[in-house]
Amino acid sequence: MAQAIQRNTIEIDATGQAVGRLATEIAMILRGKTKATFAPHIDGGDFVKVINAGQVKFTGKKLVQKDYFHHTMYPGGIRRTPMKKVFDKNPGEVLKRAVYGMLPKNTLREDMIKRLTIEA
Repeated sequence: MAQAIQRNTIEIDATGQAVGRLATEIAMILRGKTKATFAPHIDGGDFVKVINAGQVKFTGKKLVQKDYFHHTMYPGGIRRTPMKKVFDKNPGEVLKRAVYGMLPKNTLREDMIKRLTIEA
């Protein structure tokens, strides 16, 4: 007997919060670990809306030193994008990438990340 999943919308203000700490909190909510009905094989998390993503805090020299990598699958095709460039273009993308990396690497991840809305 399947139960209907109750999904609430949780709004989080990102002003002055460290990116990693904020990302873990968001990932836990998206996964459904904050609920008593948590089961690892069920996508039972809530919707998350993040406001003021452009005002997050970076600890240390992460903003200048951290790079994002992806490979084009061609020989010598590694591409490096500095975090500063990504943050200047779209501040929410940095937070989204952090949350995406913290979600489980299985078929549920795509559905979980769709419930995340980020406003700069």
